[in-house]
Amino acid sequence: MTPNNSAEPQKARKLTARRVALLASVAGLGAAVLIAGPSFYRPADVGFGTPAASAAETTGLPHPASFADIVAKVKPAVISVRVKIEGAQLSALRHHSSDDELIPFAQGSPMQKFFQQFGDQFGFNGQEPQMHQTIVGEGSGFFISPDGYAVTNNHVVDHAKSVQVTTADGSIYTAKVVGTDPKTDLALIKVEGKNDFPYVQFAQHEPRIGDWVIAVGNPFGLGGTVTAGIVSAEGRNIGAGPYDDYIQIDAPINKGNSGGPAFDVDGNVIGINTAIYSPSGGSVGIGFDIPADTAQRVIAQLKAHGSVTRGWLGVQIQPVTAGIADSLGLKKATGAIVDSTQDGSPAAKAGVQTGDVITGVNGAPVKNARELARTIATMQPDSTAKLDILRNGQSQTVTVTLGKMPNEQQANAGNEMQTPRHGVPHLGLSVAPAATVAGAGGKGVVVTAVDPNGPAADAGFKVGTVILDVGGKAVGNAGDVITALQDAKARGKHDILMRVQIDGATRFVAVPLGNA
Repeated sequence: MTPNNSAEPQKARKLTARRVALLASVAGLGAAVLIAGPSFYRPADVGFGTPAASAAETTGLPHPASFADIVAKVKPAVISVRVKIEGAQLSALRHHSSDDELIPFAQGSPMQKFFQQFGDQFGFNGQEPQMHQTIVGEGSGFFISPDGYAVTNNHVVDHAKSVQVTTADGSIYTAKVVGTDPKTDLALIKVEGKNDFPYVQFAQHEPRIGDWVIAVGNPFGLGGTVTAGIVSAEGRNIGAGPYDDYIQIDAPINKGNSGGPAFDVDGNVIGINTAIYSPSGGSVGIGFDIPADTAQRVIAQLKAHGSVTRGWLGVQIQPVTAGIADSLGLKKATGAIVDSTQDGSPAAKAGVQTGDVITGVNGAPVKNARELARTIATMQPDSTAKLDILRNGQSQTVTVTLGKMPNEQQANAGNEMQTPRHGVPHLGLSVAPAATVAGAGGKGVVVTAVDPNGPAADAGFKVGTVILDVGGKAVGNAGDVITALQDAKARGKHDILMRVQIDGATRFVAVPLGNA
């Protein structure tokens, strides 16, 4: 399922490549790394036993005079994570290799933009990293069981040749990567040989805005460092992926804090430090954490299977805007409207149709497209989902047997047109049938989001532009556009002619096809 969140204000929905930075650091190099991408399955808990720091052992006061007692209990469970990456691997990443074995980042993704903007900060000064060079990076993590299981970020250990952890007492251990999930930027690692590591547990409740938060980690490779602040916001979507649901905190965190825990005043982990909002790469008091409930679901699957499997519905969706709600006669602008269903998908087999508005799943209301995507992703393949839908103003329930999200959708579960499919030129825009958008008319497709760095933006496209013809063929949905682009690319075309309506005027625009 791929939500199109174009109705959200762009400033709130999408942070620029210069300002959203991952927190892992490359030792001695100080590079700011852009975020790659964040709710899945929900066992009752991960099942790792009784933690070293329990709620009963801490003060539990809403305004403690000091955090010293809490820190003394939880800090031994926090580790520094040191990795080595071969120069050949980093060179491949830097040049946006299309080989999925070397680079997991899609064309136009934030991580790809990082390598365009900050690649030389890795210390190569414009030169290629040599095949024999080894780059050392550092991040943070924390033990979640006495037998050495620890959590960190995927971007900390991704493509690591070796992983080494250092505990609070200075002991050094070799760790292996058990499993990773790039979509939530989580990884599970394991240190062998001991069964008495100090560890912490995940909080079983959601933090409230204004609650105290304590961040512990390894900023700039300095070792165990503690900062404190409050929970500033929740449910943040920073454009990292289709399942963004970050906790925002103001406890100062910096590069190297990646993968480190954020604690509540009971010493329980409420989130994993992952990204910062920063013009310069340093902390300005706006950090983003993966919520504990998301981490528990993902880590449980990584421990059991080494990877994460998500439920799949097989629809392209977008939020119900006020205009769409008005045109459909809805009282509230809630739910997700179906742009199209994929042939042979679970949704198509169940009879879900273009134009259906999905308002609930298994009796729970759906606020928007992103929430629907997260909800379906938390469900197991082959499980049953009852979808509450509105079709032609009538309420009904459709029962769907979910499938397993195909690997391509797992990697490209963002907006429909923003992340290109294999062989499809990247234009940097998202579209919806014009008939579903109030005021757009009944013909063509309307642009619902534009990547400011993409070819479409350079050609003058903006939200609200109506595309009538692509390559001389009338279009009525995103599939028609994709087919026309594929045909043009197959014929060796570098540009494609589109007939569009912009500000009420109809004209032809030649658009570069970009990279496939």
